[in-house]
Amino acid sequence: MIPSFEDREAAGAPAYLLRGTLLTDGAVTPDAVVAVHDGRIAYAGPCSGFDAARFPGSEEVPLPAGSSLLPGLVDLHCHGAAGGGFPTGDDRACREAVDFLHRSGTTSLLASLVTAPGDELLRSLGVLKVLAAEGLIAGVHSEGPFLSSDRCGAQNPRWLRDPDPELLRDMLAAAGGALQTMTYAPELPGSDELLRILTDHGVTPSLGHTDADARLAAASLADAADLIGRAAAGGGFGAQARPTVTHLFNGMPPLHHRNPGPVAACLRLAAAGTVVVELVGDGVHLDPGTVRMVFELVGAAGIALVTYSMAATGLPDGDYQLGTSDVVVHDGVATLRSNGVLAGGTATLLEVVRTTIAAGVSPADAVMAATLVPARVLGLEAEIGGLRAGMRADVVAVDPDFQLVTVLRGGQILDAPA
Repeated sequence: MIPSFEDREAAGAPAYLLRGTLLTDGAVTPDAVVAVHDGRIAYAGPCSGFDAARFPGSEEVPLPAGSSLLPGLVDLHCHGAAGGGFPTGDDRACREAVDFLHRSGTTSLLASLVTAPGDELLRSLGVLKVLAAEGLIAGVHSEGPFLSSDRCGAQNPRWLRDPDPELLRDMLAAAGGALQTMTYAPELPGSDELLRILTDHGVTPSLGHTDADARLAAASLADAADLIGRAAAGGGFGAQARPTVTHLFNGMPPLHHRNPGPVAACLRLAAAGTVVVELVGDGVHLDPGTVRMVFELVGAAGIALVTYSMAATGLPDGDYQLGTSDVVVHDGVATLRSNGVLAGGTATLLEVVRTTIAAGVSPADAVMAATLVPARVLGLEAEIGGLRAGMRADVVAVDPDFQLVTVLRGGQILDAPA
């Protein structure tokens, strides 16, 4: 869980008023106001119901006409930014990446790892658990190492392995409670035990990088949902927690009319409310028409927009690293130098939201999939992912073109990225 900001920080935070169209919880409220006091949302709703006398001395934040007010964005799958990669285990680089992402509107995120040798995973978890304890990240997502070699994508196949309970327990210990989600391939031997260990420790399983057929994918996700439900009854998960699917369509067999594969199972279960599917809606990993189709089939409540971003995010084209792999970025597209496979994204989550809207998804749905839905996955929907009284004051103001204007995190205005 995200630690609360210290009382002295909240008490010293200025009081702010922001006016615009409110986009939160899948709803749109024109002519609205958000009042921020002591690092919390004090009011969010129509101007007609706002009593300014209750908030003397509040500073009104100047915004362009037609601006919209969004909750701080929440990214469940993010490998880095601004030259820093979370898999590196470099404390300074990780902090620089987090700072850039916060200032870009992603006020909450999971720092994602990639498949690597066990000792490197443990070292990276040790670094990231400190950032989680400081409230800079919401926790860690481990993308591997228990993935299919046939669908490894940009993951280094050298370090892939079948589920190993001993390594998993070492990772859980090294993370100190910060590990929140883990991608796994259900066809690997030992995956059933992996699910039990993960859910016993409050970690959300995320199916991905898999060559499983539709039947096995559906059965594994149903088992994961059942285990989460049982653990939630004992307080191990939030009431609306569900298993997830790592970057749907990517890292799995394509949908075929005679062999539907995991994609069909994931879409069906997401539409039924059993799972949440990640979509990398950056215009590179998925065609915009595919993104719109999934929103229309599944509904925003079953989708988490993610960036899959890596160290090149926010920087020019050039040479970068994703874990131990060499990556080249050309025209904003990151690929492995060795074989041209896509190797993460370079868009911020606000850019993904903007691209999703351009694909024909309503702003309310696109914002919900980048805020409330991922907050529910983390069990933090009472704290982040919405603009409601009492919640942490994470606010993103955008102009009519959804370009970033202002970011508040915990009631503090952050400088825009350089």
